[in-house]
Amino acid sequence: MFQINPLPPQISRSTIERLQLVETATVGHFLHTQFADSRLRAVLPEKRIAGTAVTLRIPGADSTLLHHVLALVRPGDFLVIDRGGDTKHACWGGVVTNAAKLAGVVGAVIDGPATDFGEIRRCDMPVWCAGPAPITTKLLGLEGAFNVPVSVGGQAVEPGDAVLADESGVLFLKPDQCLAVAERAIAMQEREITVLERLRNGEKLPDITGASEKVAAAMGAVAAE
Repeated sequence: MFQINPLPPQISRSTIERLQLVETATVGHFLHTQFADSRLRAVLPEKRIAGTAVTLRIPGADSTLLHHVLALVRPGDFLVIDRGGDTKHACWGGVVTNAAKLAGVVGAVIDGPATDFGEIRRCDMPVWCAGPAPITTKLLGLEGAFNVPVSVGGQAVEPGDAVLADESGVLFLKPDQCLAVAERAIAMQEREITVLERLRNGEKLPDITGASEKVAAAMGAVAAE
């Protein structure tokens, strides 16, 4: 059985552009949830991409619905694919890569393997997945669901959520979180530039961060006991 729901509203272009200035690892300084498991890795680690999640759940060896929805997706969409626990079959390969790229899909995160990494690189198509696999899905016409809540990388994702992905990992955000998270992270990244300049000028990292002061205080407290 197939379930096909309407496409979600897209997050504004201005918000996406702001979010793309953010490194996921910067957000990891203040958020401890909403990140996909680290087993999902970038095929193109030099890429940082943000977009609107369109979600897909396809089981086992059947990728019929993935092929179907590539005629429905819009420029700016980020495909988030729940494989229902399947770790054997690669649902994403060279032909799907080309179709997604031509449709304007900005990226894909797959809770399972992919194949044809060479073609993914040739097309410059940002993909995050659990690694390569030679066994592919088939057009079995069995079942699947489009734009439903899914589980990818241990995180619950809904259609219309924001996706931010780079070499460090994949982050899912609710639309109303995006700007606040982006502004906080960008401010942190700007402060980091100042820290690097101070290091180049001869200061030591623990003196800048206060780590040495904390160690000294802790050792003093122990000595006083």
